[in-house]
Amino acid sequence: MSFSCFPCFHPPPPDRALSLSLSLNHSFIHSLTMKIFSLFLISSLLFSFSRAEATGSVFFIDSSTHQFLRTQSTNDAAQSASMLLPEVGAIVSVLLGFAPSITLSAAGSSKLNEVLIPNPFDRPRVVFMLEVDGVDDPLVADPKNALFSKALKNNVDLGSSKVDIQLPDEEEVSVISLDKPLGDYTEEEINDFASWLGGSYVTDATKPLHGVLAIPLATGDIVNLHMSKKVHREFASKLLALSHNIRKAMEKHEVLSQTLHRPAELIMGSFDGIKALQEQHDTDDFDKQGMRLLLATLSKIFDSLQTAHEGQIVGVIVFNGVPQPESKTLMNVVFTSHPSLRWLAETKSSQNTTLAAQVLVRRILAWITGVVLLVATLLGVYFLLNMPLTRDTLLYSNVKLD
Repeated sequence: MSFSCFPCFHPPPPDRALSLSLSLNHSFIHSLTMKIFSLFLISSLLFSFSRAEATGSVFFIDSSTHQFLRTQSTNDAAQSASMLLPEVGAIVSVLLGFAPSITLSAAGSSKLNEVLIPNPFDRPRVVFMLEVDGVDDPLVADPKNALFSKALKNNVDLGSSKVDIQLPDEEEVSVISLDKPLGDYTEEEINDFASWLGGSYVTDATKPLHGVLAIPLATGDIVNLHMSKKVHREFASKLLALSHNIRKAMEKHEVLSQTLHRPAELIMGSFDGIKALQEQHDTDDFDKQGMRLLLATLSKIFDSLQTAHEGQIVGVIVFNGVPQPESKTLMNVVFTSHPSLRWLAETKSSQNTTLAAQVLVRRILAWITGVVLLVATLLGVYFLLNMPLTRDTLLYSNVKLD
């Protein structure tokens, strides 16, 4: 008689197997829920970080002789919330003398009241608007800049896409672009630019257009641009193009000021020269020096525009910390489909012609009707007077005859 050495296997009871299965399912569901929650939390954090990075600042620069903007105290600046790009576009429209977009929310209208003075009949009708890519706050590079330290500053949320500034017909507003490339430039133009900023240009006898452009700053520092270096040359060419387009804008203003119907003027463009300096990663922090030079150039540009427009101008400069791709701007101008003055004149003349024809027809019909009635009346009177008075006439129709 033999005995087996292996233990006997007894299956678990049905109730115990069911509880074990439910426990395993509960653990699996809990683990899956935690993983989904973790993924949702990580995606939310990444989205918030991307939104936080897409921020910048906007500076509203008031005229030195006329007040078109509110003054902002330190407490108001600390408590003011971030603005949106559509709100910036609405402020530009109001400064030009036009109504903002009908899609502007109530919160956006309150932001306009924080920036603009409550006088709709006193608007500059000229706005200098520039987008600067590569820096979100210029006061970090130059905190003592006279132009920007006194300006009205607001943080701006750049998370939205391109925003359209809605303006009426082109005959009511003139849009002057500052993005036209300069092309080839001469050493004389570089020297004129240096003299305009109070600096100098030292030519290179061995090779043209490879000199040194020295521009003094208000702090006493001197920024030297070596035209032999590619990065310095590209940055200098951007500044030259900006100043050249500004001179063209002032020349166009002289022409527009002589017209009978003077339109509003929007001088707008973008500047991406800082991006080239940041991509170089110089160890001497030349991008900060280039930023200070850009701020000095903008200060000189706004002073020149104020002189040309006799103080009737406001500056709106948007600084974007996230560089934009080539030929892409944050603000775009869209003209609404309002009828032009010529179309209105042609419509009015055609309406006058139609009205004159209708009056003529009505007068002819009235004269014809009047003549017919007059002839009928005369004939009736004539026949009544010449009717014979006999007993067989209608005058004796009710008389009983013998």
